[in-house]
Amino acid sequence: MKAFPHFVFAFLFFCLAPGFTLAQQLQCNPCSHAFGKVQVGSSVSFSIQLSNTGTTTLRITSKSLTGSEFSFGTFPVPVRIKAGASVELPIVFAPTAAGHTSGVITLVSTAENPTLCMDLAGNGAYPLAVTPATLSFGNVTVGSSASLQATLTASNAAVTISSDGSTSSEFAILGLTLPVTIAAGQSLAATIQFTPSAAGAATGQAAFTSNAANSPTVEQLTGTGVAQVAHSVALTWDAGSGDPVGYNVYRGTANGGPYEMINTALEATTNYTDTTVVCGMTYYYVATEVNAEGQESGYSNVGQAVIPSS
Repeated sequence: MKAFPHFVFAFLFFCLAPGFTLAQQLQCNPCSHAFGKVQVGSSVSFSIQLSNTGTTTLRITSKSLTGSEFSFGTFPVPVRIKAGASVELPIVFAPTAAGHTSGVITLVSTAENPTLCMDLAGNGAYPLAVTPATLSFGNVTVGSSASLQATLTASNAAVTISSDGSTSSEFAILGLTLPVTIAAGQSLAATIQFTPSAAGAATGQAAFTSNAANSPTVEQLTGTGVAQVAHSVALTWDAGSGDPVGYNVYRGTANGGPYEMINTALEATTNYTDTTVVCGMTYYYVATEVNAEGQESGYSNVGQAVIPSS
């Protein structure tokens, strides 16, 4: 009986040690990019770094891109990348309409990972216009306020303002109930108030956060705080015929009283200056004469003083 050869098969199993992976030769940084809001009709660029992390030179043989509003910058293929070297892949986003759009970059190369895909996203948007570019309040007395209006216009598409704010506590935005949507082709008035807290020049910005391309939309603000003017009332009267030794001065805020004495000691002359008046008030004054026995006469005729508001 004929014997058959006996074959022994040896099987070799190769296992990767825990934590060990085959390195991809072509790597991207970053591997996705969101352009954010970009004004319709304009464009922005961004570069993705492509690196060869392998030990030999690789070639990028082809490129493709989805999303009609994305395009490649200068990046002719084929491209050779030496081991350990990097190149920049420029991408341009040029929105032609408002709204969100996305795209995918695909590169084919001789790397261990022959196909490399990268995601793109962007939002086309229209700007929100603010006029005038700068609100100038001029001189405003410290402690008082002045108001001016800014006009916000959504020329090409509806814009929703979600929040607003001022960079200075001396300027405040009034009259807007947020959120508010301005229809396409429409405008909205915003009142800005300047209340200087100190004398001197003041600057600030009013910012309107929205879904517009130029959000936050900024209004420049300027004004000058002017110190309050100190007012006083100079009073004079005729001497009485009763041989007075002095006079008292009384003041009230209504014609006919009640009146309060405002001099702290008997006045020896027929003149008195009231330095405690308040801007915007109207005062009424009377005087009395006092003789040597301390007897005081009745009130004189009434004098009126109107204090300016600033």
